[in-house]
Amino acid sequence: MGKQWKAKGKELAANAKGSLFTKLSREISVAARSGSDPAMNSRLRLAVEQARKLSMPRDTVERAIKKGAGLLDGGAQYEKLTYEGFAPHRVPVIVECLTDNANRAASAIRVLFRKGQLGSSGSVSWDFDHLGMIEAEANDASADAELAAIEAGAQDVTTDDGVTFFTDPTDLDAVQRALPNFGFTVQKAYLGYRAKNPVSLEGAELEEVEAFLQALDEDDEVQTVYAGLA
Repeated sequence: MGKQWKAKGKELAANAKGSLFTKLSREISVAARSGSDPAMNSRLRLAVEQARKLSMPRDTVERAIKKGAGLLDGGAQYEKLTYEGFAPHRVPVIVECLTDNANRAASAIRVLFRKGQLGSSGSVSWDFDHLGMIEAEANDASADAELAAIEAGAQDVTTDDGVTFFTDPTDLDAVQRALPNFGFTVQKAYLGYRAKNPVSLEGAELEEVEAFLQALDEDDEVQTVYAGLA
């Protein structure tokens, strides 16, 4: 899989949306540590834009920014933790957590990986590229994704599961700003992991892996899941 893993055809139920808001609030708070002005902080701007697209209440967004910027007393301090390992059938997985309790997160990850194999740092990351990823939508049928990638400065683009542009991490902000000039609306932009050698599965094996990945994705400690699944 070339980008962040997502459950196929999953409806955004109320409880799922609440969990997503929690994860976005954490991302906004962490990003705001580098500055509370989205115009001067590209990571914060991308997180706030994503929150708005998902209709997160404005006061929730503003509170998350203030918490991260240290403008509120008693705000939780989140740290980023990255875990590596394998889903069933040796599918490589990278899991990113944002948590205010590293011990709790580690315990949750160990439980979630009981049906797979939790590895050490570097055990699977060598088989992924760390890239900027931009999920976008063509404004009309005439928009050419490959031409837009070249003109906007992206390294690559895929169109098999929606349009995703891939960039050097340092070019992410510039490319996502340029894409609207070439007929594409940016839906989401982030730094992530792209598998070099994705595993192809079918039938019951694929269902088993997807159930494993969905359990990871639904855990409150888990922020993002990347899987080497074709």
